Amino acid sequence: MSKKNTSIQNKSKEKTSVRPSNGKNISIKAGSKEFSKDELLNALKMMLRARNVDNKAMNLLRQGKTFFHIAAAGHEAAQLAIGLSLNPKKDWLFPYYRDLGTVLTSGITPEEVFLGTFGKATDPASGGRQLPVHWGSTRINIPSQSSPTGTQFLQAVGTALASVKRGERNISYVSSGEGTTSQGEFHEAVNWASREKLPVLFVIQNNKYAISVPVSSQSGGKNHSIAEMMAGYSTLYRIRIDGTDFFQSYEKIQEAIEYIKSGKGPALIEADVVRLESHSSSDDQKKYRDKKELEEDLKNDPIEKFAQILIAKEFLTQNDFDELKKTIIDEINQAADKAFNAPDPKRDEAVKFVFDESGFKESLDYESSTPSGNKIVMVDAINHALHEEMEKNPDMYIFGEDIEDAKGGVFTATKGLSTRFTKKRVFNSPLAEASIMGVAVGMALTGMKPVVEIQFGDYIWPAFQQMKNEMAPMRYRSNNAWAAPVVTRVAVGGYIHGGLCHSQNIEAFFSHIPGILIAYPSNAADAKGLLKTACRIKDPVLFLEHKGLYRQSFAITPEPDENYLLPFGKAKVIKKGTDVTVISWGVSLWDAMIAANKLEDEDFSVEVIDLRTIVPLDEETIYNSVKKTNKVIIIHEDTLFSGFGAEIAARIADKCFQFLDAPVKRIAAKDAHIPYSPILENEVLPSRDGIYKGIKDLLMY
Repeated sequence: MSKKNTSIQNKSKEKTSVRPSNGKNISIKAGSKEFSKDELLNALKMMLRARNVDNKAMNLLRQGKTFFHIAAAGHEAAQLAIGLSLNPKKDWLFPYYRDLGTVLTSGITPEEVFLGTFGKATDPASGGRQLPVHWGSTRINIPSQSSPTGTQFLQAVGTALASVKRGERNISYVSSGEGTTSQGEFHEAVNWASREKLPVLFVIQNNKYAISVPVSSQSGGKNHSIAEMMAGYSTLYRIRIDGTDFFQSYEKIQEAIEYIKSGKGPALIEADVVRLESHSSSDDQKKYRDKKELEEDLKNDPIEKFAQILIAKEFLTQNDFDELKKTIIDEINQAADKAFNAPDPKRDEAVKFVFDESGFKESLDYESSTPSGNKIVMVDAINHALHEEMEKNPDMYIFGEDIEDAKGGVFTATKGLSTRFTKKRVFNSPLAEASIMGVAVGMALTGMKPVVEIQFGDYIWPAFQQMKNEMAPMRYRSNNAWAAPVVTRVAVGGYIHGGLCHSQNIEAFFSHIPGILIAYPSNAADAKGLLKTACRIKDPVLFLEHKGLYRQSFAITPEPDENYLLPFGKAKVIKKGTDVTVISWGVSLWDAMIAANKLEDEDFSVEVIDLRTIVPLDEETIYNSVKKTNKVIIIHEDTLFSGFGAEIAARIADKCFQFLDAPVKRIAAKDAHIPYSPILENEVLPSRDGIYKGIKDLLMY
């Protein structure tokens, strides 16, 4: 371990860093900072505000006026030191749910905290959409925080990476309890930040318990230390401090920030604190913690420790302290009363801001030309779309596994991009899908446009947490204050003898998540037009690219020009007919077309619809066709059970029942995994003969 980069100190042996600056008690020095009497009293007031917000919130809950709270009691000293060390207008803050003292010191008011407690419309964090103590503010750089533990780490790395790319000297602060460091995303975040020496301040507030699980059952570090656990990162400044000692906390945080600003790397502070309340209002720590242990924690109350130092140095008397506590209690009661009387959310706004409602995507000039360039395969059309959009938008960044030249992606979709736009804007990521997505979300929060590649749909699942609980709900949960319009390109689909983990279709899983648009083009022109639109709009997009279509002859089209955009939610009737409607997408669409042409030779008239996008679904085109043909069959490559075709079938049955002359039918893969052997694979996936027979059986019904 390099001593110049890291240091670990034993907090139990470290004496307080309080030093009178001179013979008179005019100030107290912590590191290079001299705290005046007014500054010290203000610090005490802020700690008391945090403590009394906790007390008030718990009282309100007992009165049945609120439903949930997580207390910060015992963490206040370290949190205040953090808040005083950051610039909330410039730095990025990712405070976890127990970080009350930090957010108050950064500028969130007690009234704003209570607006969240009561779920009020004017709650700046979420407008009543999230649980209390899930921080967020655009006045301060606090992106909307959420409940999953640890998802904030990679997002903080993303904002730090954005700062570096833009040449800004910002710090990205991110916190959690010690239990969260068991999460893989914590380790991925430290790895990325350390590898690139990013300006991230990790603060682990170690109160020794993750709900009821002690740190001894969490950390494999020496003496169960989180800082010791991360000893392998040579660029990571590590230090363990007494987080109940304000002066030591401030001094050591300043040292960590100085290290970060030197460009040497990130810093990790493990602040040993005490948890004076149960994990949350839903917990009772007396069930699992020893009485003597709780009594010892009370002796380390950071507010009492801080106040006694000020009393000893004659900055205030015990009577002054008692009066100050009464004043703060009155202040917090007034803040709570004011928040309680604030307006409630309106029922008719419960589903607002799932997607962007600014009208921007509706204002784009769609299909302004007809594709008429040279014929192009789909993978090259995708590549050209990326080149054109990178040229158009300097805030667009592309990254993923193996996407740099000379590789240019495992399917060459990104070839030439890193050469043309440099590795500053087009770069390889670690082999870690959660990292790709979490960092992309963080970059998007700063206003950048990340377009990331997940090599195979089969390996997107480590990123699912970031997509489902972070990217997709960001706009909704922040009441339109924050958004993460990441474009995620991913290769999907079978028929390539890829076996279980190179053949999956994933559209049905993601269609169930509000807040993500899903494109699934079946030809080169559509792929280019939809991808260019995805790169411009303000919503997250999952862009599905079937591997079997990348260079397939029937997916070749004339190339659209650089201004060609396709709207999401507009299906295309690619073959008109009157006897039956076939709805499909991806490779299955072309197998359906082969069957339709064969049936046409038998004097049947088959209408074929290419959905092009899964979300939004073009229901109007579907219903108009079904009302005309009176029969419909949905064909897709994913499994039959709970495949997206089931949703389409249900909607047709609901909206077009009176027009139907036959049951709504589906053809899809068998409900099994996709095997490697071509013999077995062909048995599981829909076949051309099976599609032809299924359509004809419906025609003959």
